[in-house]
Amino acid sequence: MPAAKKPAPATSPRTAPVRRGRAPKTAAAPVMPVRPPEPAGDKPRKAKVMRDSFRIPASEYAVLQALKERAAQAGRPARKSEVLRAGVKALAAMGDSAFVTALAAIPAARAARAAKR
Repeated sequence: MPAAKKPAPATSPRTAPVRRGRAPKTAAAPVMPVRPPEPAGDKPRKAKVMRDSFRIPASEYAVLQALKERAAQAGRPARKSEVLRAGVKALAAMGDSAFVTALAAIPAARAARAAKR
């Protein structure tokens, strides 16, 4: 009878088992992204834009549309928001008495929505 072969050991004493598909672990610190330094005073920060909704009488909405058309005819097309913001700046530049007079000329609009039935 021939001599039985010895089974090979599970791991060879000469080499460690090879792990495939993974990079070896290193003790290096994690790499953090580096943000470039901000230039001092080159660009001003953008102002935060707020969104709002309000009611306006149809007659005043027509005036708003007319002001948009007037701006376009003057060679400077403008959006509704630009016309409203220009009006806010004009009101802010007024004196107190002129501001109160302008507010008095505006009829009060209905403040709340009608209840759903």
